Amino acid sequence: MILHHLRVLVPRGPSISGPRRFYSAVLQTKFGQPSFETHPWSLKAGEVTPGISALEYATRRAKLASELPGGAVAVVPAAYVKYRSGPVFYPFHQNPDFLYLTGFLEPEALCVIEKTGPVGSGGHTFHLFVRGKDSHAELWDGPRSGVQAALDMFNADEAGDIEHAEHHLRPILERASAVYTDAASQTRKPSGFARLITPPPATVPGPLVQMLQDRRVLPLKRFMHKLRVFKSEAEVANMRKAGQISGRAFNKAIAAKERFTMERDLWAFLEYKFRMGGCEKEAYVPVIAGGRNSLHIHYTRNDDKLREYDLVLVDAGGQYGGYVTDITRTWPISGTFTPAQKDLYQAVLNVQKRCVSLCHESVRVSLDEIHEVSEMELESELKRLGFDLTSSRLRSVLFPHHVGHYVGLDIHDCGSYSKSGKLRAGQCVTVEPGVYVPDDMQWPKHFRGMGIRIEDTVCVGDDGPVVLSVEAVKEIVDIESLAAGVTTA
Repeated sequence: MILHHLRVLVPRGPSISGPRRFYSAVLQTKFGQPSFETHPWSLKAGEVTPGISALEYATRRAKLASELPGGAVAVVPAAYVKYRSGPVFYPFHQNPDFLYLTGFLEPEALCVIEKTGPVGSGGHTFHLFVRGKDSHAELWDGPRSGVQAALDMFNADEAGDIEHAEHHLRPILERASAVYTDAASQTRKPSGFARLITPPPATVPGPLVQMLQDRRVLPLKRFMHKLRVFKSEAEVANMRKAGQISGRAFNKAIAAKERFTMERDLWAFLEYKFRMGGCEKEAYVPVIAGGRNSLHIHYTRNDDKLREYDLVLVDAGGQYGGYVTDITRTWPISGTFTPAQKDLYQAVLNVQKRCVSLCHESVRVSLDEIHEVSEMELESELKRLGFDLTSSRLRSVLFPHHVGHYVGLDIHDCGSYSKSGKLRAGQCVTVEPGVYVPDDMQWPKHFRGMGIRIEDTVCVGDDGPVVLSVEAVKEIVDIESLAAGVTTA
């Protein structure tokens, strides 16, 4: 069947009111990623990626342009396929800044936002360079969207083949007042366009060196993170979906009739449930840490035995529509907490719930300030349980990490955006206090070797937090009831 792909027209600037669609001349049966015409079960009309419309992508580009100085150009490369050895590749993961601006999921592409309007306006020209159609390459690797689809499906104003990007980039950069890019840290591919847009080494030919010396090459990251840290309703909906699917998978793991005896088996079960529930993939390599393995914050070997009377700490989550969730739960492998496990777990849970309650704009606190609260609250809880904290080893040993971070397209999202700024509605963060008790004589004997962390993904609201991973049970009574088969996961 021949599909007439519909182009979504999106006007520029603050007057954007909605998409208008018409039939383009493109006759294409397959693209390099799902579309509404080819995958109506995954995308709605007007969406470029699940949940995110062509209009929203255009609005993002206009917002970026409005932040740039007059005459400036932003250059954002797509990611490249990375190889383990020979022709064996790692799973592809798109550069999140490039994805945020384009919705384009293929490798080896380039987004160029050329500001055309006055300072403060969103006027711009959107250039998109992609891999051209290639029947031989597509025979091996699957369909490519191609240059025409860059215009019709992704709404580029100008499009071209990535192989000829250097030729087209030259006049764009020559007329730019400044060039903003993070390409130097995103790609090591020594292609022409990468050499052209990054501070060049001495081996780059003289004319290119001179051209870049005449331009200001500046980092783009701070502009991108300032935009990405505030989530739209559509983005929050995708993160809520990822949290819902992932949380239910956690519950099914806790409620599994056959107790897991190996960390890798629990890992496989969760990944299966994430994907079967509707997630595209795991959001990150999970931590499946039984017993003393939980004392290592980023333990990811996941190859040890799970022993009946130990706790297991699981830090995992799925990805939906490119957006991720970040969840940590700790539960007894036997299904029932021992008295000591219950006491320490409840202490961490009390701290976590207190910190989650602060995640709304009207409280006017920052992530750093929430971290300070978590330290004070945890210190109080641990002293009540008999911990001697006079040596101030809470920060260096028992709770050595920050209580949270921003989350979105990345697990640690928008890394250049300060944690010291007051949280504002629309930002999404994790809240994850933990306590890790070494097998050391200075700590109460019955708590030694325990690692407990409880983490949720939370959207900051105006007057209250919205927990996006609320399905994953965390109360002691709920965990034990699930494990005993009293309730349904």
